[in-house]
Amino acid sequence: MQAVDPKISENRAKIRQLDEAAINRIAAGEVVERPASAVKELVENAVDAGATRIDIAYADGGKTLIRVTDDGCGIPPDELPLALSRHATSKIDGSDLLDIHTFGFRGEALPSLGSVGRLTITSRAKGHDAAEISVSGSTMKPVKPAALTKGTIVELRDLFYATPARLKFMRTDRAEAQAITDVIKRLAMAEPFVAFTLRDVTGGGEGRITFRADAETGDLFDALHGRLARILGKEFAENALRIDATREGLHLTGYAALPTYSRGSAVAQYLFVNGRPVRDKLLVGALRGAYADFLSRDRHPAVALFIDCDPQLVDVNVHPAKSEVRFRDPGLARGLIVTGLRHALAEAGHRASTTVAGATLGAFRPEPTGVGEGQPSARVYQMDRPSLAARTMAYAAQAPSFNTPGFAEAAGPVSARVEVFENDDPQAAEDFPLGAARGQVHENYIIAQTATGMVIVDQHAAHERLVYEKLKRQMAENGVAAQALLIPEIVELSQGDCSRLLNVADDLSQLGLTIEPFGGGAVAVRETPAILGEVNAEAMLKDILDELDDLGESQLVKEKIEAILSRVACHGSIRSGRRMRAEEMNALLREMEATPHSGQCNHGRPTYVELKLSDIERLFGRT
Repeated sequence: MQAVDPKISENRAKIRQLDEAAINRIAAGEVVERPASAVKELVENAVDAGATRIDIAYADGGKTLIRVTDDGCGIPPDELPLALSRHATSKIDGSDLLDIHTFGFRGEALPSLGSVGRLTITSRAKGHDAAEISVSGSTMKPVKPAALTKGTIVELRDLFYATPARLKFMRTDRAEAQAITDVIKRLAMAEPFVAFTLRDVTGGGEGRITFRADAETGDLFDALHGRLARILGKEFAENALRIDATREGLHLTGYAALPTYSRGSAVAQYLFVNGRPVRDKLLVGALRGAYADFLSRDRHPAVALFIDCDPQLVDVNVHPAKSEVRFRDPGLARGLIVTGLRHALAEAGHRASTTVAGATLGAFRPEPTGVGEGQPSARVYQMDRPSLAARTMAYAAQAPSFNTPGFAEAAGPVSARVEVFENDDPQAAEDFPLGAARGQVHENYIIAQTATGMVIVDQHAAHERLVYEKLKRQMAENGVAAQALLIPEIVELSQGDCSRLLNVADDLSQLGLTIEPFGGGAVAVRETPAILGEVNAEAMLKDILDELDDLGESQLVKEKIEAILSRVACHGSIRSGRRMRAEEMNALLREMEATPHSGQCNHGRPTYVELKLSDIERLFGRT
């Protein structure tokens, strides 16, 4: 028995034009997914209007009320009905859909919101009286006079009341409120000279302020640094590197955190294109590639990066939500991010994040303070610090004589051996960033004195990074040695996959992987990188193809080679448990200062901890 296709009926349905209300509701499904989407559209309109202060209020996670107040240019009364019509906008004239300099340009947000909720717009433009217009479920009311001194107030109530099925997909009020906060924070990063205030007015009244960012001053970098410190925290601002790079019309700016200030997930990655917050797979892949040599796979960098370019070089009209973009030259954008970030990380030299020192200080247990009445409180010891000359003389006078008979026997066995070294030049501690070696603890940790404190170095981790960087330099100078296969391995692929591989054949050849066409969809693998040993060529080529599909570029072979170099560096570096002489330790410190990325080992862990003298004195109650 033949099954009946439910899509085919004997009576053909007629083609009909949908009414305006249905069209707006369909558009709302694309533009407005949840309350946070509505907030995003309304705040972007306020920014486009030239607002310097934007106040956002919401109730019940934005389900019952969203109100956006701005001091922008406003809308004249005669244009208010047009503002609620589909595809009506002041942002573009329609002649060139690539020449877009504003957040909004589609003319869909306001009519879409008016079709699924109760929307009221009150606005006053310069030279006009204030006016108000309301629309509820696509039913528009006449324009009427209103009271307002400047700008625009857009109030959206009962979101999705006209489409009750959408309400079932809403999350809890707390989750929706968090989504709104995330949207405002992203927009606040993009506009550091605009003041933002976000308040929860659930229950009525003025409500409570959940986020506030005052307008920043100064140049762009200073303003952005201040805004990022407010949003991402002081620790990010202290450990972020300034990024400023240009390549063929693309300008990359922003801040990227040091590798030792990494996160367990990608929650602290903020990317913008021409000021627009985006979530783009290409840019995220480039970010991962830039930090690939400094972080393990389970750690993620923290960044806020802005790419600015001629609007003709990027298409933002890819999705109604405008969260995706498409570059005319994707490889150029990816290369700019990778090289810009790696150059900044290299310039940072041996620098490690301040959070490492903070965690170390937190692990110390100073003298406990008294708790409760009658309990003695911790005593605070105050004394003047002696001069450097006085300290040097005191150290010499108090140093034990190891030649004294019976000293070694009196000392007895110790669980932690500490080697203490003399330094001929007491000023050496102030001459170098990582100071001068003063001792070795547990035959693995070097203790160095600096002008402002002390440094604890993990000798194995530090030397591992130094050896790794040396091996990479040698590979870059001498190339990757290739191992010719006695019998070339033939790999059968589709015509399209074969073509894509051959397009990157020159890049692969520089890494020691030589492939040639072998007729049809097959390729012949003639050479493989010698350092990789025996290679499954077919599996490697398929992995490369997967990376090309995902990122548009493959770093697989390079990453495998660098992983081998990392293992070689690990086995060839100074081992834990080895006693080092003073000159060896000082040589290691000097080489760390001269080598980029020496602040973290090959696995992203810190190689040293710097403790300020003021923090150490605070532990001992000397402040």
